[in-house]
Amino acid sequence: MRQGAKGDRVRELQARLAQIGWFDDTPTGFYGPVTATAVKGFQTKRGLPATGATDAVTWQRLLGMTTKPTRDELLGRAVRKPAGKPDPRCMKGRVLCISKTTRTLSWMNDGKVLSTMDVRFGSQYTPTREGVFDVYWKSRDHVSTLYDTPMPYAMFFSGGQAVHYSADFAARGYNGASHGCVNVRDKGKIAALFDQVRNGDKVVIYW
Repeated sequence: MRQGAKGDRVRELQARLAQIGWFDDTPTGFYGPVTATAVKGFQTKRGLPATGATDAVTWQRLLGMTTKPTRDELLGRAVRKPAGKPDPRCMKGRVLCISKTTRTLSWMNDGKVLSTMDVRFGSQYTPTREGVFDVYWKSRDHVSTLYDTPMPYAMFFSGGQAVHYSADFAARGYNGASHGCVNVRDKGKIAALFDQVRNGDKVVIYW
């Protein structure tokens, strides 16, 4: 399968990519640039030739990591996010626990999840750093000096990388990417989170 292809097989490909966080949650059955980019990202992460086309090796690797999509998944009504416990580093203290696999941020206190929200990350050229950090600066109405874009409710944890609200994420979903920050698309949730988080709270970003 490659760009221009249509049909049920393409829809299944998109649904399977969605299960592991490589595709937005609305399979279309059309293999366009968005699907090609998702496939290329999947291939790059797994050391396969990053062609953007789904050859036999790529398809078999994807089959091995996913399950047969449900009807709801094929229609974009549900995205199955991989199950699993939070990273062990998230279990003590006040933590922004951020999983790149499930594309979620969980605000936790001593192992208890207080709130959860969808997030997106940087592209392969501007990746979001992984590891353990601390919130060192909060800026409610921040504007990026590098990209001249609004970053409301910014909570900085590593250099210029921050957790913040993104109007682009709210509008375009996973068809876009950040410049390395952790984007949140629910403005109400990130506003409430901003009011609760303090400088010095831990940030854990992991696969």
